Amino acid sequence: MVLAIWLYLVAARGGFWRAAERDDETLSWPGPAGEQWPAVTAVIPARDEAACVGDTIASLLRQNYPGEFAVILVDDQSRDGTADVAAATAAAIGGAHRLSIVPGRPLPAGWTGKVWAMQQGVQHADDAAGPALYLLFTDADIAYAPDSLRRLVARAQADGLVLTSLMVKLRCLSLAERSLIPAFVYFFQMLYPFAWVNRPERAIAAAAGGCMLVDRAALRAAGGIEAIRDALIDDCALGARLKAVGPIWLGLTERVRSLRAYPSFDHVRRMVARSAYHQLRYSPLLLAGTVAGLALTFLAPPFAALVASGLGCAAGVAAWALMAMSFQPTLRLYRRSPWWGLGLPLIAAFYLAFTLDSAYQHVRGRGGLWKGRVQANASEMR
Repeated sequence: MVLAIWLYLVAARGGFWRAAERDDETLSWPGPAGEQWPAVTAVIPARDEAACVGDTIASLLRQNYPGEFAVILVDDQSRDGTADVAAATAAAIGGAHRLSIVPGRPLPAGWTGKVWAMQQGVQHADDAAGPALYLLFTDADIAYAPDSLRRLVARAQADGLVLTSLMVKLRCLSLAERSLIPAFVYFFQMLYPFAWVNRPERAIAAAAGGCMLVDRAALRAAGGIEAIRDALIDDCALGARLKAVGPIWLGLTERVRSLRAYPSFDHVRRMVARSAYHQLRYSPLLLAGTVAGLALTFLAPPFAALVASGLGCAAGVAAWALMAMSFQPTLRLYRRSPWWGLGLPLIAAFYLAFTLDSAYQHVRGRGGLWKGRVQANASEMR
């Protein structure tokens, strides 16, 4: 059975493991001379992000975008001077006139914190004279290469996309990051094969919240940010809403990168545990099925290879080899040794433990904990 699982994953799961959906091809838009680049407004929800927000603001204000571009930072009741760092950075590079800082209002019932900050940013953008055609939702710990926005808009315009999203290049420096982060991207692709996400005829939808260029009219048609007000996994919830309105695209990139550090294994655990049980709809039955599925898919092959004999051993070796092979494109993206492929069963065991911890934190009343907020209760209000 384990060999059959891996044959399906490699041959019939949308080619997720190839990591082929990327933003590195040459784009042809704009076409005719004189074509106008549409206005874009970036919306940055930020809570206690003083360590990273300066780099984010600087990289956005330095975009070589030919159209109008402004940035809105929603300071979500930060306690570390996030707004001051953002304002000082913009002033230092001569971009203060393009940055608006919106003091965040208290979190209302039924909303998760980031989504409420996004909503306030959209409201501020809507109140501006001549609202932009596109909104760029981005986190406060993301750094952009100078041509990133131009390329995002070119793709959206050329393909008529209502959502253009990039899975940003995550930081991979500490031991915990080198061990676990490439697998996080690999598992995300397995759960949401990008090629399927990008096909209008496929129902599966997803997005990566660090970088989402959204058609403003399509967002309104999808019910606005309010339609996902209780979502912990806000990016995928928004992707599903927008795919019902029009075509979306999700890809990998090396031009846009995350600055957020995960210096220890516990930092990665908290990141995963924040939303893993929410992904399972807080269902003990789905949790049990997920644990069993992860064990069968990732732990059984090396067990069979090392313990079984005959055909069982051969099937385990073949499944383990397919597993290691499928991990290689993501490892190359993160410039990790191919030998990490053989360690994927152990890495998967960590993620299995993090998923169980997510359920445990929910039982303790600490589900969805992020930046001092417990948000799982809001996400269960349906």
